[in-house]
Amino acid sequence: MRILGIDPGSQRTGVGIVDVDGAGKMTHVYHAPIDLLKGDDEFDADALREQLPLRLKRLLRALGDAIERFAPAEVAIESIFMARNADSALKLGQARGAALCAAVMRDLPVHEYAAKEIKLAVVGTGGADKAQIQHMVGLMLNLKGKLQADAADALAVAITHAHVRATARRLGVTARQAWRK
Repeated sequence: MRILGIDPGSQRTGVGIVDVDGAGKMTHVYHAPIDLLKGDDEFDADALREQLPLRLKRLLRALGDAIERFAPAEVAIESIFMARNADSALKLGQARGAALCAAVMRDLPVHEYAAKEIKLAVVGTGGADKAQIQHMVGLMLNLKGKLQADAADALAVAITHAHVRATARRLGVTARQAWRK
C-alpha cells in the first residue's frame, strides 16, 4: 500500500510518500516541499508572491505530477486548525482545497488528521514540536540527516494514516472508527 501524505500550506506544501507492507513495515519512498513562491520557466516569482491563484495552480499541478509519478493508493492530509490570523487561515484553507482536488480528481480516497492526532501518533504526545516530529520521522523511516520541516510533517501524516489503517484492519472497522475508539 502506497500512501501520500500532504502537509498543506500557502507558501510551501509538504509531500511525503511511504509504502506499507502487509506486516505494517513502512518504507520511505519520497519526500519534498513544494515551494509555491519559487519562480521557474512557467511561473514568475513576483507574480507568485502577489497572486494566490497562481500558487494554487502550481500546487494543483505539482501534486498531480507527484500522484502520476508515484501512484499512491490513498492520500492522507492534515486538517485545518484555527489560526489567529483570519487571512492566513483562509489562504491555508484554499491551499488545502487545491490539495484535496488533486487527489479526488484522480479518484483517490482521502483521510484527514488533525495536527494533534499526527503528533500523538508519531511522537506520543499531541504537543510535540517540529524538531520532535522531524526526529521521530527520521527514526521511523531510517532517514539520515535533518529533514525539511514541511516534508517531515507530510511524512508524519502518511505514517499516521499507516498506523490508523493497520489498527482498523485488526479491529475490522474503518480508519476513522479506529481512531475514534
